[in-house]
Amino acid sequence: MSSKNKFGFAPLETDTSSPARRERAPGPMGAAVRDAAESLQETTEAKVEQRRRNAEDAKRFRAAQDDGLLLMELPVGNVATDDLPRDRIALEAVANSDEMEELKASIRDRGQKEPIEVYVGADGRYQLKKGWRRLTALTQLLTETGKPEFETVIVRVEAGQDDRVLRYVDMVEENVVREDLTFAEMAQVAITAAQDPGVEETDPAELVLRLYGALHKTKRSYIRSFVFLLTSLGNDLKWPKAVARNLGVDVARAITSQEQAEDLRERLKAAATVEAQTDVLKSFLVNKSQVKAKTSTSPAPKQKFEFFVGQTKVTARDGELRIVSGQDFTLTPKSVLEDAIRAFEDALRGPRVR
Repeated sequence: MSSKNKFGFAPLETDTSSPARRERAPGPMGAAVRDAAESLQETTEAKVEQRRRNAEDAKRFRAAQDDGLLLMELPVGNVATDDLPRDRIALEAVANSDEMEELKASIRDRGQKEPIEVYVGADGRYQLKKGWRRLTALTQLLTETGKPEFETVIVRVEAGQDDRVLRYVDMVEENVVREDLTFAEMAQVAITAAQDPGVEETDPAELVLRLYGALHKTKRSYIRSFVFLLTSLGNDLKWPKAVARNLGVDVARAITSQEQAEDLRERLKAAATVEAQTDVLKSFLVNKSQVKAKTSTSPAPKQKFEFFVGQTKVTARDGELRIVSGQDFTLTPKSVLEDAIRAFEDALRGPRVR
């Protein structure tokens, strides 16, 4: 039987090994929808990632702001300098010095490289804490040139600190590290801080331990000597910055009475120059040595005996008791030392009769 039908053609042959698949390519509208969906998904993921980054950046920003690490620009005239006394003696001389001209030349050529530090005072104004020379240089450059690049100053704002003593420490630490302050200036900071109503400690010698705690104890001892020198001689010591370290320390140790201090002040009043002031101080030391030599005799050697209490060595003489210990007594509060001495005196008197 013929496989052809009456129309003259045979049945179509089909592949029965696998089901037929119909290839359906997306049309223009479908492709556009698919592309839009893929683009929307990518955009959404990018926005989620951007929001996450923004949240992290905002968190870091707030943390930096709380830690006082952010820098900002302020108009030069908006930074006041009348709340915290400066750590330098004779500010006018510093403002007109050759060093100030060098700083101005550097800022003129390269701009302000180091920020100053400020804090918000009780009246809401920005008050200078560190960077008096930089602020002064910018102020002078603005006055001299009128250029807008000198109208603003880069500042770091103190965050969350309201301790007056710490502000004094922050003010002096930069100059102390650079060894840019004389011993007289460091002593004057302690004297000024002791007179500050916002500072509890009123003894400048005690404040030296806190203001300059990072310095070696020998340097702190020198500063305390200059504290005594400046408080004993007052304004009659006209050029305290010019007093050399050894000279100042020796004079401070040589002043053993109020009468000697008053006599030295009278002689200093007549000093019209730095050289004359130095001569007066040296003459005072020479006179003290001569008087000591004249009044000294050759007494019989003093009897003494020594013993140890734990690790403390005690040397006893007539009218003198010396204690040598590994402890740094300059770090011991004065009140504790006073209590110890009173207890020592009470013990020497013996038990009280009741």
